[in-house]
Amino acid sequence: MTEPLSYPLVDSHAHLDFKDFNKDRDAVVRRALTAGVELIINVGFDLASSRKGVELAASYACIHAAVGIHPHDASAVPHDYLAQLETLAAAPGVVALGEMGLDFYRDRSPRPLQRKVFREQLALARQLDLPVILHDRDAHTELITILRDDGLPKAGGVLHCFSGDLSLAREAMALGLYISIAGPVTYPRNNDLRGVAAAIPVEKMLLETDAPFLSPVPQRGRRNEPAYVAFTAETVAALRGSTVAELGSACLDNTRRLFFCSRSIDY
Repeated sequence: MTEPLSYPLVDSHAHLDFKDFNKDRDAVVRRALTAGVELIINVGFDLASSRKGVELAASYACIHAAVGIHPHDASAVPHDYLAQLETLAAAPGVVALGEMGLDFYRDRSPRPLQRKVFREQLALARQLDLPVILHDRDAHTELITILRDDGLPKAGGVLHCFSGDLSLAREAMALGLYISIAGPVTYPRNNDLRGVAAAIPVEKMLLETDAPFLSPVPQRGRRNEPAYVAFTAETVAALRGSTVAELGSACLDNTRRLFFCSRSIDY
């Protein structure tokens, strides 16, 4: 198996609470540290996963958590889910709300409920002044419209696992969002994402795995894990004519700025 090299890196979006990691979670974290990954943001998609993320943040010094409701789960939230999210958001190690947003590709929750739960979480993020982690699949125009109409928290946010074109990236950055690049940038036919990764300002870029999903080349088809963010960083650095060390350090700094400046949290 090809091993990632060691650089200063960050995985700004992972799901290490998934059962995929139950047998070797400690080893996965150790491999990430060996690969130079200094910080992992574990991102919730419902209340149960958000609680698990809080537990992971308490267990591993390199992990912090985000808590939120994915659009797929919008139709399953209890009536008091916002109060539960607010309680979770106050836990040590929680640095953001999310992932939240819209998914019009799978439509696992009705679109009106997706919009409602997204807007309610945005309002909570503004109230708490926590950054938001945004999910957007086949809903680019509507997501941007909601963000313009409702407003982001002062702490800002990130459009995770970016899947749009350069025009969308520019719209998102104009609103104050970071753009997060994941493993699909390593797929040879993904020219739109490669163009985005090459063109956007490095000070607006984050790197992520979305583990256990979307493994980069040369691990495509296998379970993804935070150490593999090194392969994504190598591809993006090559596209930009940069070194991996320069890119990794910049994205690590950007992640610190987004997730830690709004709260007095050390990592």
